[in-house]
Parts: sequence; structure tokens; C-alpha cells
Amino acid sequence: MWHHLKRTIFTGLLAVVPLVLTVYILRFLFSFLDGITSPILQSVNINIPGLGLVLTIILIYGLGLIVTNVVGRKLFAWGENIVTSIPLIKPIYSTIKQITSAFSGANVKSFKEVIFIQYPKNETWTLAFLTGHSTNKEGVEFCHLFVPTTPNPTSGVYIILPKSKTVPSGMTVEEGLKSIISGGVLAPKVNPLPSGDGDEPSGD
Repeated sequence: MWHHLKRTIFTGLLAVVPLVLTVYILRFLFSFLDGITSPILQSVNINIPGLGLVLTIILIYGLGLIVTNVVGRKLFAWGENIVTSIPLIKPIYSTIKQITSAFSGANVKSFKEVIFIQYPKNETWTLAFLTGHSTNKEGVEFCHLFVPTTPNPTSGVYIILPKSKTVPSGMTVEEGLKSIISGGVLAPKVNPLPSGDGDEPSGD
């Protein structure tokens, strides 16, 4: 009876915790974004719930328009130089920017595929992003790979391996990035890796 009660309570917690955390995060984001511009609205005696959120989104959109033109990019780069010149702020800002930039369109599109390779030694598998191909004089096809680090996928090593030494992961680039950043927490529960009993990986 006690075992059944504990198991049922634990199952209920597993079911409700994601929902509660989702609601909490949404409330936090709403309050945070709404609070950014609320002082401006209060200064003109305007107190409409949610208006600060709308105004903040408009301002962020306007900022996006500004930084996409030449003058805006230069001004933004100038502001970044000021921020990164402050010793305490520089490592925090740089780390956050590197992680967020990993999900930008340009970086994601530069990765063609997510594959598994044995690295840094045999029978130790890791994720790598395919960035290109080349062929040697004998006609053997090689894969150009970026092997990211965890949890910051913007740093890593560049290696070249024969295609026959790679295993397609079946994951999208976005799924691969989530797996890297989460340290494997968000990795798929089923993988295509060989059992390690002598099977050779194949990229075909």
C-alpha cells in the first residue's frame, strides 16, 4: 500500500511539474517583458495590464530593424565593445551571446547534417556537425566535421574523417544543438549506433 502510494504520488509529480514550470516561466517572461517599459507608461499615467509587453515587443522589433542595416550594425558593435570592456560583464555577456548565436539562422544553416563519430577514441561516440565534403586522390570521400563542446556548442574542434567512419544520427540540426547544450538530457532515447561487438560504422 505504501509503495503504491509513493509510486502514484511520484507519477503525479512527474505529470504536473512540467506544466507548473511552463506556467511559471510564461508568467516570468510576461512580467519581465511587461516590466521593461512599464516605468515609461507610468510616467505618463498609463496603467493597462499587458501594454508594457506589447510595447516591449515593438521596441525589440524596432531594434531588430536597426541592427540589420549598416549604420545600426556599427552602432551595435560599438555598444558591444563598451560592454565587453568591463571585466566582470565580459565573460557573462560573451558566453550568453555565443550560446544564443548557435541558434541563429546563419550558424544552423552552415551545418548540413548531424552524425555520430568515434571521438576522441574508439568506442567513444560523440555528435558532430557535417560542414562539407572532400575527396582524396584515390577517390575516397571524406567528411568535414565540427565537433562542438558541451554546453557551449560554439566552441569545438574541426576534424576530417572518411565517410565510412561516420554514422548518420537521424537528428535535425536543431535537435543536435539541443542535445549538446543539455549535456545529453534532451538526446533521443534510441540511437543508430553499433553494439560495439566489432561492427564497423558505415556512412552509406
